Amino acid sequence: VQLQASGGGYVQAGGSLRLSCAPSRTRNINTIGSMNWYRQAPGKERELVASIARGGGITYADSVRGRFTISRDNAKKTVSLQMNSLKSEDTAVYYCNFAFVMGPGVWGRGTLVTVSS
Repeated sequence: VQLQASGGGYVQAGGSLRLSCAPSRTRNINTIGSMNWYRQAPGKERELVASIARGGGITYADSVRGRFTISRDNAKKTVSLQMNSLKSEDTAVYYCNFAFVMGPGVWGRGTLVTVSS
């Protein structure tokens, strides 16, 4: 299965974007555990932005808490990230990731978010 992230783009500081991630198929894939969003800014390591567990438990990076909201649709096997009050430091390539209950996880190719100050 492959993941496709969408919704990235260019926005001014203070603006909003919504990222979405969907698998290439919804049948015959392993049971999904957590659905996650990571990001990697130029010259920096990839970092976890937000994670939503199978049961709904949510974790946010301190830098985005209160501004970003992660959600998942278990029926459609999709995950979204609503990003509000964007800052220039949010500029990065955003990657979605599915961690399966069994077996290795899978990554999307990434979608670029650029926030101008």
